[in-house]
Amino acid sequence: MTLHREGKGSIAIAVILFLLINVISYKYLFVAYPAIFYLLLLVTFVLLVLVVSFFRIPNRSYTVGTDTVLAPCDGKVVVIEEVEADEYFKDRRIQVSIFMSPLNVHVNRNPVSGEVVYNQYHKGKYLVAWHPKSSTENERHTNVFKAANGKEVLTKQIAGALAKRIVNYLSVGNKVEQAGEMGFIKFGSRVDLLLPLDADIKVKIGDIAVGGITEVARW
Repeated sequence: MTLHREGKGSIAIAVILFLLINVISYKYLFVAYPAIFYLLLLVTFVLLVLVVSFFRIPNRSYTVGTDTVLAPCDGKVVVIEEVEADEYFKDRRIQVSIFMSPLNVHVNRNPVSGEVVYNQYHKGKYLVAWHPKSSTENERHTNVFKAANGKEVLTKQIAGALAKRIVNYLSVGNKVEQAGEMGFIKFGSRVDLLLPLDADIKVKIGDIAVGGITEVARW
């Protein structure tokens, strides 16, 4: 396991706060209130471990398939429904949404190999990620990938109540590899996929997806 480069600043701040809080608490609490000191030490250590874990990159063997659309992130499948596309596409699509909890791996990955034909950042609100309007009203970053077979899939990295920073590494014209890094969301939220209506969906509501590994659909 390694740590993602997006975590450098956050982890450094967390370590500094951990040391500062516990040095001060040792000076003022250790002798008179040792139980409080140890409780504070435990709580701050757990919080530090959580911050570090947010930026972990597990060692994985990623799936590759020209007829396969992979999960763009780790998390729980919370939406599978037919929707009227509100961006780029002008027709109806199948939306698959994956909710990322603060405990999930937060790296976002390309669902297919191909060319990035659309890339757009949108300012917006910070509604909770499972809110029905979060896909269209929250801060988000949209990409459209055109696969070798000519079909296109849209992804939306969506911010939530806790996730206040979306990072996207792609630009229009980029040639990308399936399961390569698309971006990162701090700390959690969700990613939507918009697929053609004839896509063969391979997941169901409640499934736990693994980014770059779980087959969401075939086309």
